[in-house]
Amino acid sequence: MGKNEKYDHMKLIREYAGGHKILITLGRCLAAVSAVMTLIPYYELWKIIRCAVIGEELNKIRLYAWSAVALIVGALLVYILALLCTHIAAFRVQANMRSSLMRRIITLPLGVFDEDGTGRIRRIVNDSTAATETYIAHNLCDKTVAAITPIGILVLVLAFNWKIGLICMIPAVIGFACMMSMMGKGMQEKMKEYQDALETMSSEATEYVRGVPVVKTFGQTVHSFKRFKACIDGFGKWTTEYTIMLRFPMTGFMTCINAIFAFIVIAAFVVTKNGVDNAAVLNIMYYIIVTPLVTIALTKIAYTGEAEMTLIDALKRVDRIMEIEPLEERRTDRKPADHGIELKNVSYRYKGAVRDAVSDVSISIKAGEHIALVGPSGSGKTTLAELMVRFFDVSSGEILIGGVNVKDISQTELMKYISFVFQDSRLIKKSILENVRMAKPDASETEVLEALRKAQCMDIIEKLPNGIHTVIGEKGTYLSGGEQQRITIARAVLKNAPILILDEATAFADPDNETKVQAAFEELSKNKTLIMIAHRLSTVMNADRIFVMDDGKCIESGNHNELMNKNGLYRHMFDEYTRSIEWKVGA
Repeated sequence: MGKNEKYDHMKLIREYAGGHKILITLGRCLAAVSAVMTLIPYYELWKIIRCAVIGEELNKIRLYAWSAVALIVGALLVYILALLCTHIAAFRVQANMRSSLMRRIITLPLGVFDEDGTGRIRRIVNDSTAATETYIAHNLCDKTVAAITPIGILVLVLAFNWKIGLICMIPAVIGFACMMSMMGKGMQEKMKEYQDALETMSSEATEYVRGVPVVKTFGQTVHSFKRFKACIDGFGKWTTEYTIMLRFPMTGFMTCINAIFAFIVIAAFVVTKNGVDNAAVLNIMYYIIVTPLVTIALTKIAYTGEAEMTLIDALKRVDRIMEIEPLEERRTDRKPADHGIELKNVSYRYKGAVRDAVSDVSISIKAGEHIALVGPSGSGKTTLAELMVRFFDVSSGEILIGGVNVKDISQTELMKYISFVFQDSRLIKKSILENVRMAKPDASETEVLEALRKAQCMDIIEKLPNGIHTVIGEKGTYLSGGEQQRITIARAVLKNAPILILDEATAFADPDNETKVQAAFEELSKNKTLIMIAHRLSTVMNADRIFVMDDGKCIESGNHNELMNKNGLYRHMFDEYTRSIEWKVGA
C-alpha cells in the first residue's frame, strides 16, 4: 500500500507520543472491536429475513432487531472511545513534534534560514505536524477498521453459500489488484513530488501576491511572474501525466467495486438453475445486503493507503529538519583578546552550488577600525559578513576574532560580541519595549528609552498611542521600513556589542529617515569595530578602509582616495554611482 518498509513511521510516532503511546494501541484495539461489532448486525439482519421467510413468530424477529440496534449503538460508542484515545495521543504527538522542531531550529546556524527559506521551514513546522496529527487522530482508526473489515466480510460472504461468495468476490479481487497496481513502490515518490510541487507553488504564490501592486500598476498579468507561471504550468503537466498514468487502474478499480451487484445476478442464476426454494432466496437476499460492504472496505483501504503515504512524506520532511546538525561548538575557555577580525584564506560554497560564493579571501580588520565591503550584486559581500558572525562554517580557511577562531567561541558568547543590522529589518508582533528588549532581556524601561533616543526614534514613540508599550501590527499600528530600521538600531544600541555589522541598512529608507538612520549609526558605531556593506558608495567614503569584492574574491583594498587613484573596479563603480545621482529629468 505504498508503505516504505525501510521507514518505520509508527516507531517514530510512538517516540513522539512518549507516555501517550499506550493510547494509540488502545485506540486501535477499540477500533478493531468496533469493526467486528459493526459486522455482526448484518448476521442479525439475515436471521430476521430468515424468520420472515419461514414464518417465525414476531417476538423472535423483535429480539434480533433490538440485538442489531444494540450492537450498532455499542459499536458507535466504542469507536468514539477509540477516536478519543487517538485524538489525545495525536495532540500530544503534534505538540512534541513542534517542540522538538523548534528546539532544533533554535540551535541551527542562521544560514540555514537563508538557504532553505523561513517560509519552507514554517510550512514543515505547521503542515507536516498537522498531517501527522490528522493521521493519528482519524486515519489510524480508519486503517484498523479497513484491515479488520475485509476479514470479517470474507467470513460473512463465505459462511452461508461458498459458491455465491466466491462469485461475488471476483470483482473485489480484481478491484484490489487494480488498487495495488496504483499504490506500488513508485507511489511514495509521486507523493513526494506532489508535496514538493505544492510547496514550490505556495512559495511562488506568496511572492506573486506581494508583487500584485506592481503587476496592476504596469498592467501586467501572471505571465510577468515567470517562475510562478512555470510552477503552475509544471504542476499542471505533472498532474495530467500522473492522471493519465492511473486512468486504466482507476477505471478498473471503480468498475469492479461498482459491478458487484452484476455478479450477484450471475450467482443467483448459478444457485437457482435447479429450481428456486426458500434457502436460495434467503441466501441471495443475504448477499444483496452484505456484498456492498466489500465496496466500502476497498474504498477505505484506498483512502487509508493515501493518508499513510502523506504521513510518511510529512515525517520525512520533519526528519530533514531534525537531521540538520548545529554548528560544532568546541569546549574551550578562550576569549578574544580584542575586537579585531582576521579572515585567512576563507572560502565558502552554498549547498547545491557549482562554484564558491566566497573564494580564498584574506582580510585583517583592526579593533575599532571602520571598514566597508563593496562590489557588484552577487560578489560575496553579505556571505562574507555572515561568515564572520558564523551563520555558516567556512568551507576552508579560518576566521579569527581577537585571535580566537570563531569555532572555538560558543554561539551564545559570540553573539555577545557582535550586533548586526540588515536591510530587511524584522519586528515581532510585540510592543516597542519588548522588541528593543530582545537585545537585553533584563534591561529597564529607562535603558530602553535611552537606546531609542540614541537611535533617533523619539519622533516614532511620540506619535504612537501607547508610546513604547504600543504593540506593532495591533489596531492598524504599523511602521514604515525606515522606522522599523531605527527600532532595529535601538536594539543594537541597547546590546552595545563591540563589533557592528551593517548590511545595506539604509536601503529602504526615505530621505528623512535616512538622515536619522545615519545619525543613529554615528552614535552606534563610536569605539566599535564597524563593517559596512553598501551599494550607495557615498556612505562609505569616510571608511578607514574599503574592500572591493568581485566574483567572490577581494580584488582591491584601501581608503577612498587610494582606490580612486587605482582606476580599478571601485573607480568605475563610483563614477557610475556619481552619474546616477546627478541624473535629472530632461537632462
